[in-house]
Amino acid sequence: METIYQKKWAVITIAVFCSLLWGSAFPVLKISYPELQMDPNDPIAKLAFAGIRFLLAGVIVLVFLFFTNRKKLFVSRNKIGVLILLGLVQTSIQYFFFYNGLAKVTGMQGAILSSSGTFFTVLIAHFFYKNDRLNWQKVLGLVAGFAGIIVVNWGQEFQLHFSLTGEGFMIIAGLAGAIGTIMAKELATGIHPFALTGWQLTIGASLMLLIGLPNLERQAIVFTPLGTGLLLYSSLLSAVAFMLWYQLLKYNKAGEISIYKFVIPVAGTFLSALFIPGEVLNLFILGSIALVSLGIVFINTPVKKDDFPHSETKYLKKNA
Repeated sequence: METIYQKKWAVITIAVFCSLLWGSAFPVLKISYPELQMDPNDPIAKLAFAGIRFLLAGVIVLVFLFFTNRKKLFVSRNKIGVLILLGLVQTSIQYFFFYNGLAKVTGMQGAILSSSGTFFTVLIAHFFYKNDRLNWQKVLGLVAGFAGIIVVNWGQEFQLHFSLTGEGFMIIAGLAGAIGTIMAKELATGIHPFALTGWQLTIGASLMLLIGLPNLERQAIVFTPLGTGLLLYSSLLSAVAFMLWYQLLKYNKAGEISIYKFVIPVAGTFLSALFIPGEVLNLFILGSIALVSLGIVFINTPVKKDDFPHSETKYLKKNA
């Protein structure tokens, strides 16, 4: 019997909804920083803030799994090290750079720069998997994507603006996420996706808090009703989006779902322009969105089997 996660209209609706949730994180975080009175140059405050968010998100996922599929909540001893490693790379390291980088760029820039992780994943996969080599379509996607990342840093004065602790940190975060994605594919076999997400977020967030809280200065984060609400929303959006996305992946091919990730930079950019004071769309931003979105669509659109070498086509048929 066909589930709701296999119906075409539902797949598109849920995939776009998840991407909208992820895209909304950019204006939410940019508004949260001044609302919680966090200094843009205080990396420890952002580390602690990220730790709180992802600890809440991880616990939500684990509690959901406990009540729906309790047996899958626990992992074997030989996988505990994997979860710690993934928590360190995909949560602690990735979001340390992400949160601190986002403080130094606009929400619109952040939404576009974060897409670098998608393109880095494609590049790394080329060297790791015989059935995931670059082809003309992926190359076009990479060229369009990285061109978009360059354009977003091109100011009205036609000068390239780049800061290591701003744009640089956002790109490093994308690279860390890409490395974590490949690591998860290689090392996390046999772990339920919800358990993997929940434990990875919980462990990674705990590591962030172990470093952040003892070194947090007084009044570095000042919680207000709005700031607390934004924190809870960002935690909930992470948990809900991850759970719905993994449900889609369970019943559909990854390429058919991932194509909708182009909505993330689009949503993040337009929502930032809508909600963040002082952020205005311009031709550079619009051109960058178009290039990055086109790149994401290109690399996730299934290609004809003739585009693969004969041996790889046989491999794909066998593993379809």
